[in-house]
Amino acid sequence: MRKIAILTDSNSGITQAEAAKLGIHVIPMPFMIGGKTYYEDVNLTQEQFYTMLTEGEDISTSMPAMGDTMDTWEKLLTEYEEIVYIPMSSGLSGSCATAIMIAQDYEEFAGKVFVVDNHRISVTMRQSVLDAMLLRDKGFDGGQIKERLEAVKQESSIYIMVDTMHYLKKGGRVTPAAAALGTLLRIKPVLSIQGEKLDLFAKARTVKNAKSIMISQMKKEFAERFGSADGQKMHLALAHTCDEATVEEWKKEVSEQFPGCEIAVNPLSLSVSCHIGPGALAIACSKKLEEEE
Repeated sequence: MRKIAILTDSNSGITQAEAAKLGIHVIPMPFMIGGKTYYEDVNLTQEQFYTMLTEGEDISTSMPAMGDTMDTWEKLLTEYEEIVYIPMSSGLSGSCATAIMIAQDYEEFAGKVFVVDNHRISVTMRQSVLDAMLLRDKGFDGGQIKERLEAVKQESSIYIMVDTMHYLKKGGRVTPAAAALGTLLRIKPVLSIQGEKLDLFAKARTVKNAKSIMISQMKKEFAERFGSADGQKMHLALAHTCDEATVEEWKKEVSEQFPGCEIAVNPLSLSVSCHIGPGALAIACSKKLEEEE
């Protein structure tokens, strides 16, 4: 069995401490805040991020410097024979396409670094990392893991309830007029991530209505899109930019609607959070690999 390193970035929501426990590696994502570069979970905690976000700091995301990524690859290849690198979806960032090009064009990486573009972000991307670990432990090599994960790239879904229109307006995802009307009517937008991009899915008048929309849509997808009405073929996850009490209540509500499903709960990655702000709740799923069933 080949010695394979599993590498991802912090868009997966996997912390440096979790990575160490799992035996994998995480590249921290850079953020520009007030003219200074911060790195997620290195010198920027979740708490610090939300404090600066709510205080009105100008926050923008950035791609990891490819020089730093290449340095990470070189370091890992002194210990491992192959690397499976799972960055965020190519539909949401250009870093994936750049990494694919470098892995193919540089002789020291060709045939050793396998960049996976399976159109995932946050908690569904986290599941891809766990799936990669499973495949590695079953004896798959780097190329086979990449092929297997990319074959199921459409088999995941995320729905997010946004608490405020402010950050969607700030990021140019809604017009100022639409944001003003939405705020006046106390609309809770429900967004959808289906791999390529973040889109508006529905408009709810209340948090209760937004939760109902997300649960109903997830049930529909389980049954009609993924062929698993009972959820036995699915991974189910919740994500949030909320306080723990709110999240626990959300988990309880979802558990009642999906009995028998194990539910993972994690914060939304900061790259998503900076566009939607605090107070968001999400539900996500990905289909289990055949090797796991």
